[in-house]
Amino acid sequence: MIARQKHLLSAAALVTAIVLAPFAATHAMDYAGKTLKIVIPYGPGGTYDKYGQTFARHLGNHLPGKPNIIVVHMPGAGGVKAMNWMYNVMPKDGMNMITPLDNSVVNQLMRPEKMRFDAGKMRWLGTSNQTNLVLVVRSDTGVKTVADMKNKALVGGASGKNSTGFIGPRLAAGLLGWNISMTTGYKGSSKTIFSVEQGETQMAMYNWLAWGSKVPHWFKGDKPFGNIVLQIGIWRDPDVPKTVPMLSDLVTSPEDKAVVAFVASLGALGRGLAMPPGVSSDAVATLRKGYDGMNADPAFEQELKKRKLRLIPATGAQIEKIVADSIKGATPEVVEKARKIIFGG
Repeated sequence: MIARQKHLLSAAALVTAIVLAPFAATHAMDYAGKTLKIVIPYGPGGTYDKYGQTFARHLGNHLPGKPNIIVVHMPGAGGVKAMNWMYNVMPKDGMNMITPLDNSVVNQLMRPEKMRFDAGKMRWLGTSNQTNLVLVVRSDTGVKTVADMKNKALVGGASGKNSTGFIGPRLAAGLLGWNISMTTGYKGSSKTIFSVEQGETQMAMYNWLAWGSKVPHWFKGDKPFGNIVLQIGIWRDPDVPKTVPMLSDLVTSPEDKAVVAFVASLGALGRGLAMPPGVSSDAVATLRKGYDGMNADPAFEQELKKRKLRLIPATGAQIEKIVADSIKGATPEVVEKARKIIFGG
C-alpha cells in the first residue's frame, strides 16, 4: 500500500465521511438506461486517460440506475482545447464530465487570453490522486543532480506551452539558472516520454505515476537510463526518493517562494472529474456522492493498483475550496512574475 501523507484525506477517513455525511441532493438523479461521457483532455495512454478509463469502469456502480459510462479523447493545446470546450460547449445535463487539467488555476491566471474557462465556477466532483511534477533527465547527459543542470544545455519535451510538462521545467530553469529549450507538440505524456527514450529530447517533467507506470525500468540497476533530479509540489511525493529536492527548498527569496507555491498548487487537483457551471445541484450532489462511493470502493482501488496507479482521494467540496483559495491567494505580482519566468516577455 502506498504511504499516505498525514495531511491528505485517507481512504479510511473518506469512508467515514461518506457514512456520516447526509446526502445533500433534494432529488437524486436517476441514470437508469443512460450513457454518461468522460472527456479526456489528452490522447490515450497517459495518466489522465488511465484514471479516466478506470472512472468509467467504476463510477456507474455508485450512481442510481448504474449507467454506462464511455470515454472520449480530445487532445490539443496541452489539454486546453478540451477545457475550453467543456466550459463553453459541453451539455449541462449532468451526463457529461471531464478529467480536468491539474494546472487549471495556474493556466487561468497566467494566460487568461487563451483560457476560456473559470476554474472557480466549475463543479468539481472529486479527485483520486494528488501529483507532484518530477523532472527526469537521461543519464547519458551526465546529469545526476540539480547542480549538474547548470553546466548543461538540454532539450526538454512537452505537449504544449499550457501543459505542466512545459510550465514545470521553464519555472525551474528560470529560478535556478538552467540553460534549456523545450520542444512541444507531443500528444500527452506517453509520446513525450517516448521522445526522451528515442533521443529526440533529453528530459521531461511529469507526475511520478507517469514515470512509474510507463518506464519503471529506467530507474533500476547501477546504470539507470534516467535520473530523477527535481520535484515541484506542496508536499513531497511519497513515492519519490527523499534525496530528490523540492524546488521550494532551493529558492530563497520570499518572492521566488511565492511563485513556486503558486505553481505547486496544481498538484492538489490531481486526477479527478469536473463539470461546467450550470449543471443542476441535484446532478452535482448525485455525482459527488457516487464519486465518493467509488473512491471508497476496494474494487476501484484494486484496479488502480493493477494499472500501477494510486488512490489519494479528496471530495468535490475539498477541491472546490482548494481552487477558490488558490485563485484568491494568487496576487497579481506573483502571477505576473510566474508568467514572465515561464513564458517570457
